[in-house]
Amino acid sequence: MSKDEMSRTNRNRDRTPTSSKPKTNAKKKKFLTKKRVLWSLFFATALAIFCALGGYLFIMLNGEKLLQENEDKLTVNPTTKIYDRNANIIGELAFEKSDPVEYDKIPKLLIDAFVATEDRRFFEHSGVDLWSIGRAAVKDIAARSMVEGGSTITQQLAKNIFLTRDKTFFRKATEVSIAVALENQKTKEDIITLYLNRINFGGTVYGIKAASIRYFGQSDLSQLKIWQMATLAAMPKGPSRYNPLRNPDLSKERRAVVLQLMYEQGYITEQERDEAKVVDYNYKPPETKQRYQAFIDYVVDEAEDKYGLTEDDLNIGGYKIYTTMDKHAQETVEDAFADSANFEKSVDEDLVQGSMTIINQENGSIVALLGGRNYEKKGYSRVTASRRSPGSAFKPLVSYAPALETGKFNENSLLSNVKQCFGKYCPNNLHGYSSTINMSDALQKSENIPAVWLLNEIGVNTGFQFAKKMGIDLTDEDKNLSLALGGMSKGTNTLEMAQAYSAFANGGEIRDAYSIKSITDSSGETKFKANTTPTRVMKESTAYQMTDMMQKVVESGTGKKARIDRPVAGKTGTTQSGYPGISSNRDVWFVGYTPEWTAAVWMGYDKPSKKHLLKNSSPLAAAFWGKVMKEALRDVPKKTFPRPDNIVNLEPTPTPETIQAVTGLSAQYDPSTLTVNLSWNAVSTAGVEYRIYRKETSEANFSSVLSTTTAGVGDISAMPGLTYEYYVTAYYPELGTEGPASSTVSVYVEDEEPTPEPTITPDPNVPVETPGSGGDDQGGNNGGGDQGGDNGNGGSNSGTVVPPESTLPPIPTPPPITTPPPAATTEPGNPANAGVDTGAPTNTDHEAGTGTDGLTAP
Repeated sequence: MSKDEMSRTNRNRDRTPTSSKPKTNAKKKKFLTKKRVLWSLFFATALAIFCALGGYLFIMLNGEKLLQENEDKLTVNPTTKIYDRNANIIGELAFEKSDPVEYDKIPKLLIDAFVATEDRRFFEHSGVDLWSIGRAAVKDIAARSMVEGGSTITQQLAKNIFLTRDKTFFRKATEVSIAVALENQKTKEDIITLYLNRINFGGTVYGIKAASIRYFGQSDLSQLKIWQMATLAAMPKGPSRYNPLRNPDLSKERRAVVLQLMYEQGYITEQERDEAKVVDYNYKPPETKQRYQAFIDYVVDEAEDKYGLTEDDLNIGGYKIYTTMDKHAQETVEDAFADSANFEKSVDEDLVQGSMTIINQENGSIVALLGGRNYEKKGYSRVTASRRSPGSAFKPLVSYAPALETGKFNENSLLSNVKQCFGKYCPNNLHGYSSTINMSDALQKSENIPAVWLLNEIGVNTGFQFAKKMGIDLTDEDKNLSLALGGMSKGTNTLEMAQAYSAFANGGEIRDAYSIKSITDSSGETKFKANTTPTRVMKESTAYQMTDMMQKVVESGTGKKARIDRPVAGKTGTTQSGYPGISSNRDVWFVGYTPEWTAAVWMGYDKPSKKHLLKNSSPLAAAFWGKVMKEALRDVPKKTFPRPDNIVNLEPTPTPETIQAVTGLSAQYDPSTLTVNLSWNAVSTAGVEYRIYRKETSEANFSSVLSTTTAGVGDISAMPGLTYEYYVTAYYPELGTEGPASSTVSVYVEDEEPTPEPTITPDPNVPVETPGSGGDDQGGNNGGGDQGGDNGNGGSNSGTVVPPESTLPPIPTPPPITTPPPAATTEPGNPANAGVDTGAPTNTDHEAGTGTDGLTAP
């Protein structure tokens, strides 16, 4: 082989390793073979089968074991105890049980109602409904939490009797295992009987018979009507929410769902469904008095709503719940509600009802509450369940505070008080009208026009959003001007109103009201703790000005009945009957606060009608508020409302509707100084500039000659021997607007100084008469007697004796003074033409208990 051939051979050998990349791809292709894929599927399937068998064995063996160990055990923990804010025990959750009911004593239709609602395939599945579990799993995975139960009646029984209260996936698997064991050992009849005798029916009521007695006074289940059966079947979904005593309206809605399911599954006829749907719940259980029951019930609700604990969890969990309740305050409220003298006498057996909530504004804790007279355990609580129009008590939240927050108004701003319409909405004042009114006075007298006008100025949405920020539950239907007077689609309650006003009391910061400080479990571990982080909802200056104005409401306005021995700020509220020709009222309110606590009171009938209306107005609620708060705060150290460092004395702020014409213009020529002196009445807005306009009689137009910030000025540029006309306007620098012209006045400027009067020596033989009073400054040389001068007021008929005309120099005769035209008038319904105050009298008749300080939407 030649050297060249050997060289080429060696070069080819050197290149051989560079071809490794194609070989690597071939190996990868070889790895993903059909054989490998099949083996992978085989092992995955085997692993799945193994896991399934293991899971099945766990379910079967663990379920059987748990069932044997716990079949007769209802709870292993002591009762849940509830404490006040000082850790004194105020109650515990003891069970209300009755004797178990045998299967043959339970009406078939009652069982059908529960099956139709809770588990329509109950008699078909073996304890677990795979379709339901699959649906629930999808929802749980999508939400990344346990949001869907998917539980059968058998699973619910397992959960309610045997399991801990933790909501975990492992607990769900254990629940399934017990359910399967139950199905293996017991008949369907046994399971449904155990279920109905063990489940919770609200509060501490357990079992179908106890529930029938509690809610219908009926111990014989066979006597229950269809609507009553459906009401009970509606409760497992939410024992507290669908409790007919506490929430009759929600219970009725849920009952309709149950009846529809019963109809669709063939258990009842269409006629039976329709008849049962319309029945109103009106059963009243026998009275059982227990201190602090209303507060305890609220605490249980909060534990359920805020921390996810069901009433059943609390009943068997052995928890310790530390609350914010002040024992003395709660007892004071309960005693006041028990005293019928504090309420208007009813026309029949339907009592005038009430509600009160007291909050410590510094931390948002609820001090005391009560939702009605003769309150029953787990009864109807008007603190939250009843929503009513707040009348004028809503003005601070939707009109005055948001207006201050804009920075365009302050508590001394002048607001329109002219009788007017806003489109088709025409509110009325009860105390008369005027062209303008100071904001503080408008709130103190609870005038309606200024509140509506102010909401219109700042925009309805501004007021709407501010009230929502304060915690009031509003809907888009409420976006209208009637909101200024408390016109709401569904109303509010004392809890919301007290929480909202607490922001005024707390310098513009609000905290969510709460009743639970902390919850510990049976082992002593703290499971839940309140979060009291504040939220700023308004400027400190806004809160201060609202407090300043609402103190005047209590000191000398519509809320005088709420005065106690400490500083109080607040607002009354009244809603009228809504019936033409009937002056009685539906609702009366007082919402107020001291430097320590904030409280709201409502009074009225549960179902107002022409017969069931209040004769009294808001002073009734204000007096109740004052009586309760004086005693409740007895041992609480007194404070004063703080004044922020950045608050300055506020002057009235003008608005386009409050621009005024200058009145009372007068002019006088002073020959000694050759000056025309002008004076007028100052307008009510501070900081204005007055502009003086003048023209000589031979001139066609007026021209600006002077300006000043005082209510008077001298014109030294007037020429002798001429006659001048003047008028004045007020210029508002903040608005860049000049007000209407005043009336014109005319003055003659003398062409020379008058010759001094000669000295006359009186004849001693002629008696001298006493000098008369003369006219005013403009009386001229004829000022005595009844010749009082052109603008004089005239004197008496006696005067100084003057010498004969021949001894006096001739007096030039000035032209007549132009009579000022009448003052501008105000056209009703047109605030742009607002003129001077009409002088309409105001009427503050609230002390008589017949006035109404607020109007709802017509």
